[in-house]
Amino acid sequence: MHDHHEFATRVIHAGWTPDQETGSIMPPVYLTSTYVQDAPAQTRNGYEYSRTQNPTRFALQDALAELEGGVAGFTFSSGMAAIQTLLLSLKSGDRVVAGNDLYGGTFRLFTKVAARFGLRFDFVDTSKAENLDAIPEDTRLLYLETPTNPLLRITDLERAVAAARRVGAEVAVDNTFATPALQRPLALGADYVLHSTTKYIGGHSDVVGGALVVKDPQKGEEAWFLQNSAGTANSPFDAFLTLRGLRTLDVRMERHCRSAMVLAHFLEDHSQVEKVHYPGLQSHPGHEVACRQMSGFGGMVGFELPGGEPQAREFVKHLKIFQLAESLGGVESLVELPAPMTHASIPAEERRKAGLADGLVRLSVGIEAVEDLRDALQTALKACA
Repeated sequence: MHDHHEFATRVIHAGWTPDQETGSIMPPVYLTSTYVQDAPAQTRNGYEYSRTQNPTRFALQDALAELEGGVAGFTFSSGMAAIQTLLLSLKSGDRVVAGNDLYGGTFRLFTKVAARFGLRFDFVDTSKAENLDAIPEDTRLLYLETPTNPLLRITDLERAVAAARRVGAEVAVDNTFATPALQRPLALGADYVLHSTTKYIGGHSDVVGGALVVKDPQKGEEAWFLQNSAGTANSPFDAFLTLRGLRTLDVRMERHCRSAMVLAHFLEDHSQVEKVHYPGLQSHPGHEVACRQMSGFGGMVGFELPGGEPQAREFVKHLKIFQLAESLGGVESLVELPAPMTHASIPAEERRKAGLADGLVRLSVGIEAVEDLRDALQTALKACA
């Protein structure tokens, strides 16, 4: 989908060239709240106030814009702050069509907060082409996750963009699970890419953050205005840590993908596992589309145990190495149960209707030795049989 050799090089250098004065290879952390002006309203290189301009944040923003193939990038205090800032570009009465298998926090923001301000939300299974083709004429924004969280459903991005263009809507893609190492929505026609940089971009479970990358300069101006006006930007130190993590994104994703594929095959062949959700498996309904628009299938694997939540709880109790925690994308392997944990904010009936089983287990496959991870799964499956 894009030239991988070139990406692996750019991910190391994007956003910062060694500083003129000292040759500092990483950007200094500019822990300043304000900047001295040479005369009233005469700033030095445009630096006025740290919420508005900060060189450390700019380095991260520029790096993400370059890697996603956008004209401008913006980073935020969390993934949710990034989504909220995007919503601020809409006005009361606007219709948003969103996937029905979304991160629970996104669903909560849309339905419990944004809906109070007159935004209208329709939730549809965007992995089905006929649903994309049927989006209402008055849709302003098509909001997608692909792969989705936690069912790893795949939406055909080129088809989604074509459907949105027909009704004059913009397209936003949450690219958190795939990252620009594996998928580039802007190259496929999307207008916005969002990230929880807490996950694979940061990659080390030590900093919370979000990002928004835009394809069009005018949207860049607007995003900059909204980030500044709403005060949603991340701190310089958070930006520094996130950039530090970003540098190894390509090599980490390589290992995440390779190990996840091994474990997905192991689980699919296991007699006690009812169903495995992983786009890299031929049994996955979105496999062909994933092969077309992704250069790898990611480190997230979902699988269902026949005994529902009680068996899933028993399984995680016996599981070694994988830590029981929400979040994902760090170097260490994590396990969680979407129904009682990350997706508990979605009513049970709606969860089941969307295909989210009570016995669903979600793995974030880390970069440990894959043999150890497989043995740990084997032992826990035996213990909960």
